[in-house]
Amino acid sequence: MTRRRWIADETNGNTAALVGDHALHLTRVLRAEIGQEFDIATDTSVRRGTITSISDKRVEFALGEGQSISPEPDLTLALAIFKFDRMEWAIEKCTELGITRIVPIIARRTDSHLVAAAMKRRERWQRIALQASEQSRRAAPPEIAAPANLKEFVGVAGSRIVLAESEDSTRLRDALRSRPSALTLAIGPEGGWTADELQWFRESGWTAASLGDTILRAETAAIVATALALDALQ
Repeated sequence: MTRRRWIADETNGNTAALVGDHALHLTRVLRAEIGQEFDIATDTSVRRGTITSISDKRVEFALGEGQSISPEPDLTLALAIFKFDRMEWAIEKCTELGITRIVPIIARRTDSHLVAAAMKRRERWQRIALQASEQSRRAAPPEIAAPANLKEFVGVAGSRIVLAESEDSTRLRDALRSRPSALTLAIGPEGGWTADELQWFRESGWTAASLGDTILRAETAAIVATALALDALQ
C-alpha cells in the first residue's frame, strides 16, 4: 500500500516535523499515532518517516531510507487575478499538474475589490498549493508569489508566452516546439487582456499564442496551458 506523503515544515538531519495547522490536520482529522509511517518530503529527498511524538501543533518523525528528488520542469504561471473560488480551483489543479510557481497578476480588468483582498488571500493560496502537492505526491509545493502589477512583472529566465484570444496565427503547441528549458505563461483575467496590455507584452519580448478558436474561462485556460507546457518541458 502506498504511504501518504507529507511535505516537512522542518528538517534536521534524520528528523523532520510538521507544525501548526499542518500538524493539526494529521493529529485531529487523521488521528495519527506514534509509530505510524508516512512518506516525508524534504528539500533533497523523499524518506520513510516514523512518528516519534505528537501534539496538536507539532508532529515529529524519525527519517529512514528514501530516494533523492528529481528536478521538476521550470514553469511559472503569471495568473491574472479573477474570482477567488475559480482562481483557487486553478491553483489547485495547476499544482497537481506540476507548476513551479504562480504569480498572481493585477491586470487592467481585475476587479478592484479582488485587488484589495488579494494580499490577504496569499496565505490561503499557499495552503491550497501545499495540500494539492501532498495529494498529488509532489516533493515540494509551488511558490505562490505576492500579487504584482502586470507592468512590474518581468517573468523568469527562459521563454515567455502570453495567451491571447485575439492571436490567430500562433497556437500554444506551436510556440512550445522549441522545448524551452524554462517558461513563463501569462493568463489573462475574465474579459482578457486589454489592447494596451497586449502591446506591452509585445514590446517586452513576449510571444503571443492562443489555445484555439473557442473562448475558455480563465481557470480552464490556465489548466490546459499548464498541461501543454509541462509536456513540452519534459
